[in-house]
Amino acid sequence: MIDRVVAFVDDTAITLSEFRENYAVLKKSMPSVVEEEVLDTMINRVLLLKEAQKMRLEAPDRDEMLKDYIDVRIKSAVIIKEEEIERFYREQREGFKGKEYITVRDEIERYLFELETNRQLKRHLEELRSGAEISVSLKE
Repeated sequence: MIDRVVAFVDDTAITLSEFRENYAVLKKSMPSVVEEEVLDTMINRVLLLKEAQKMRLEAPDRDEMLKDYIDVRIKSAVIIKEEEIERFYREQREGFKGKEYITVRDEIERYLFELETNRQLKRHLEELRSGAEISVSLKE
């Protein structure tokens, strides 16, 4: 049996068998996940991997290449200023149950760093998607 294509990202095909495999894996860890979310994730992965290859990043596997790309392209540009950390502490002080600023500072910085990394990654993916030719035909 020939495998059917469920999506194209520029010149890269995502097959039904690849989609089903990814969906099954994600469904086990996140039972509420829907097919469209899985396919969107797969499309995002293709876009990011293409960008990583353009940068000539090398890694033992695709997951590591994605991690390296996000580290170089996104995380390296994220800077959390001390004022932002202090403001977050002041605004969320009740949530820290009386802990002093110095004891929760690093935790706040990590949280704000991840939050900003996610924002930047989402913005970057929107840019990549707008410049890519994406065709989806998921319905079986």
